Amino acid sequence: MNRRTFVKSSLLAAVSLAAGKNAVAAETPAAPPTAKEQVPKGKLCGKEVSRLLLGGNLLTHFTHSRDLRYVYNLTAHYNTDAKILETLAVAEEHGVNTLVIHTVPRALSVLKEHRRRGGKMKWIICPTATPGTDEYTQMVKQLVDDGTDFIYLWGVQADKLAAQDKADVIAKAVETAKDHEVPCGVGAHDLKVIELCEEKKIPADFYIKTFHHHNYKTGPKPEQLQAPHSEIPGYWCKDPQRTIEVMKDVKKPWIAFKVMAAGAIPPENAFKYVFENGADFSLAGMFDFEIEPDVRIANKTLAAIKNRARPWYG
Repeated sequence: MNRRTFVKSSLLAAVSLAAGKNAVAAETPAAPPTAKEQVPKGKLCGKEVSRLLLGGNLLTHFTHSRDLRYVYNLTAHYNTDAKILETLAVAEEHGVNTLVIHTVPRALSVLKEHRRRGGKMKWIICPTATPGTDEYTQMVKQLVDDGTDFIYLWGVQADKLAAQDKADVIAKAVETAKDHEVPCGVGAHDLKVIELCEEKKIPADFYIKTFHHHNYKTGPKPEQLQAPHSEIPGYWCKDPQRTIEVMKDVKKPWIAFKVMAAGAIPPENAFKYVFENGADFSLAGMFDFEIEPDVRIANKTLAAIKNRARPWYG
C-alpha cells in the first residue's frame, strides 16, 4: 500500500466510523428531563390549586420593601416581560399552578401570552375599580372574558368598606363576580373584613387574608399596634393570634398572604407558621430562582404537619 492509498483508506475509515457513531446517537433516545419536585395540590371551588401560590406583586413591580425605595426600580429592571414568562414556566414545572394578582394591564398581557404559548396557570385576580360602580362590573366582565379563573375583592378596598360597615357593598362585589359565573373571594388586611363577612353571611367562596407572626426585627412595636391598621407601616397582620382564633371557625378556604412580611421572615419559618395555624394555601412572592427552593421547603413543611386545630378547607 503506497502513501496515497493509505491516506485514502484512513479517510474512508474515519468517515465510516463517524457515520456509525451518528447512527448510534440517532437510535439512542435522549435521556428524559429530570422530574421537578411538585408542590401538593388542594381544591378551591372544585378546581385543583397548588398549596403554594405565586404572588403577583413581584410580577407587577408593586414590591413591598419598606423604605428601600430602590428595590421597586430593581424589581422592574429584573422582572421584564420575558423574565415573567420564564418565571411562570418555572413555577408550572414545579407544580405551582395558580397565581394571585391585581389588575395591571401590562401584567395581564403577559399572562395571556403565557397561555397562548400553552401555559396552564390559573388566575385569581382582583379588580381595582371602585366596588359597586359600573366600572367595577365592566372590569369583572373583562377579566372573565380574558380567562380569569377566580375573582376576589381587593383587600385594600375591602378594608375601607369594612371600616365604614358597608357590608352591602362587599356583598354586591361578590354577587357581581358570581353573576359572571366565576367563584369569588374577599381579600383583607384587616380582620374586621372577615368578621363582617361571616356575621352578615356574605357568600364569599374563599378568603385571602394576611397572616404572619411579629417575631422579626422590623416587626411592629407595641405602641404601633394601637394605631389604625392603615397607618402602621412595615407589617400587614395586626393581630396574628386573633386571626388564628377567628379563622379557626371559618369553614371556607383561606389563602394566607404577606406570610414572609415582605422578606423579613424566612420561608422555612413562614410556611410552618401559616400551615400549622390554619391556612389552607400560602401565597408567596417569588423570583424565578426562588421557586425551586420554596417548593422544596413547602413540601417538607406540609409533610411534617400531622395535626392542626383547623380542618383543611381546600
